[in-house]
Amino acid sequence: MARNIQSLERAAAMLRLLAGGERRLGLSDIASSLGLAKGTAHGILRTLQQEGFVEQDDASGRYQLGAELLRLGTTYLDVHELRARALVWTDDLARSSGESVYLGVLHQQGVLIVHHVFRPDDSRQVLEIGAMQPLHSTALGKVLSAYDPVAHSEAVEADRKAFTERTVCEPDDFEHILDMTRARGYAADVEETWEGVASVAAPIHNRRRMPVGSVGITGAVERLCRDGELRPELIAAVRDCARAVSRDLGAGRF
Repeated sequence: MARNIQSLERAAAMLRLLAGGERRLGLSDIASSLGLAKGTAHGILRTLQQEGFVEQDDASGRYQLGAELLRLGTTYLDVHELRARALVWTDDLARSSGESVYLGVLHQQGVLIVHHVFRPDDSRQVLEIGAMQPLHSTALGKVLSAYDPVAHSEAVEADRKAFTERTVCEPDDFEHILDMTRARGYAADVEETWEGVASVAAPIHNRRRMPVGSVGITGAVERLCRDGELRPELIAAVRDCARAVSRDLGAGRF
């Protein structure tokens, strides 16, 4: 019979304690509740903190559950429900915009495409479900980085590669882009990832009003832009789609 790994059992007990008790607990509280030495408890907490499962308040030194654990706890349900709820709305968006539609979620320091609707014409296209896109340069990625604290941390800490001369890589400039994204409710990528390609995306929230993904359209610059700017009607269509999916996920009005 296989033996349980004691350190994992202790870590699991620690997470359950933080989930079921007060919002924040001190090291002494955690150690005494679980019958552990302070040094042992601190070592486990430090590891959990490094992985994002636990956060420590700078002022009080107390611990609480981290954003990564909360994200993992809802990932399975969110991704599958997200795709199911988005099917009709993304089809509608593809028809109304005449462009390809992508649905993305945060995964392994990037954007995982979980749904892709082809541009409604006779052109040869390749299904991109399962493809990865960068967080810092794509519209889908910027939206996630602006609204999801975990995605933000990963985008800020990553090596932001310049794919074109228009890619925003400097930390302050990137943060400004994210501020703009939150202020206007959408993100743009005009030849920042691929030459000649533009995209616009907006956030999708669940019933807890947590960001669970982003939806956007991608196409040739000459189709998506007018006089160097993204066409307002396409921005509105993408935002309407994101709001519709969010409502179907129980988020209410945004």
